Amino acid sequence: HRTMVLLEATTGAGSVLGGTFEELAAIRSLCRFPARVGFCIDTCHIYGAGYDIRTPAGYTATIHELDRVLGLANVRAFHLNDSKGTLGSKIDRHAEIGQGEIGLEPFRLLLADMRFGKTPGILETPGGDGAYARNLAVLRSLIPSP
Repeated sequence: HRTMVLLEATTGAGSVLGGTFEELAAIRSLCRFPARVGFCIDTCHIYGAGYDIRTPAGYTATIHELDRVLGLANVRAFHLNDSKGTLGSKIDRHAEIGQGEIGLEPFRLLLADMRFGKTPGILETPGGDGAYARNLAVLRSLIPSP
């Protein structure tokens, strides 16, 4: 077992790197052991960076771009959260699932996407334990029936 380092997508605010998939790929390419560098995709961050995942077409286009630039096998985790900021706003303000600008549809699509069936999703929502329980219940309700 080798340790992996995960680069997290950012909103790209100010001079912060990682607001595009291309920037994440460039950072990885500079690493001495790029095979040990993967990616964590934060739903609020990519939305704030301008990747519109709110509709099936937008989700599909974003995942296609993610695959083209980073490779889906290199996505090792997701941070799951909604966004208080608007699309492309560069604002990193997390909201509870379905309570922000992103809505429920992209989470439904992600949970149904078998390419990520074994990729961990980590709740990163505001509000503490009570909110985590609510958000987990919302996510569970979006999982398609077998």
